[in-house]
Amino acid sequence: MTGTAGSELEAKGVVVRFEGLTAVDTVNEVVHPGEIVGLIGPNGAGKTTLVNVMTGFQDPSSGDVLLDGQSITKIVPHNVRRKGIARTFQAGRLFREMSVVENVEVAGVGLGLSRKHAHTMAMGLLDWIGLADKADDLAGALPYTDERRVGIARALVMEPKFVLLDEPAAGMSDQECDDLMTLVGDLRDRFGCGVILIEHNMRVIMGVCERIHVLDSGKTIARGTPAEVQNDPAVIEAYLGEG
Repeated sequence: MTGTAGSELEAKGVVVRFEGLTAVDTVNEVVHPGEIVGLIGPNGAGKTTLVNVMTGFQDPSSGDVLLDGQSITKIVPHNVRRKGIARTFQAGRLFREMSVVENVEVAGVGLGLSRKHAHTMAMGLLDWIGLADKADDLAGALPYTDERRVGIARALVMEPKFVLLDEPAAGMSDQECDDLMTLVGDLRDRFGCGVILIEHNMRVIMGVCERIHVLDSGKTIARGTPAEVQNDPAVIEAYLGEG
């Protein structure tokens, strides 16, 4: 487990407006190493937009993102990644004409590793994540669920302090979701990182997260333990309202 004691990633009063629409409305969150925090809400709640702000892909209209007390709001995404904040995307964003191992290697090379070092690290991550036997396969030939796993491996290159996972269970069977829950717990224990997990699969969220932050229409409507959140009237209304 990588030691990152004392580190924290904070969203502070984050607001994002797109023309007349407020996508994120004064949201606050602090994540520490070793925590697994679920970020949930109905479609259009602002979850991915908040993660985009926290990883440099979206400028907030107001508010700030702090890493260890220092603002990172104006830093471009690849430099946010160099500071130890990694993410996955809803769409895999793999280089489909490259091999699986090359897809992970490129993340390491982009962070300044030599090709040899990046290859060694990539193979270690693929072995840990259960895809070493597919290292030389074309990424474009992978099943969808394996694409998600490669995305997680890419995010873990150089042992980040924080990993933000955007709907990693999408399209997975119950068994694959069980495997994903084990994987998320293992990556927290192995790397010592904090995890923010955006997910619609409540079985995954309730099974792996210690605490949960709920958004609806860009606003925080609840936060707490899984038990507290699933019994919160505002959360029940938000989800029932979605049908």
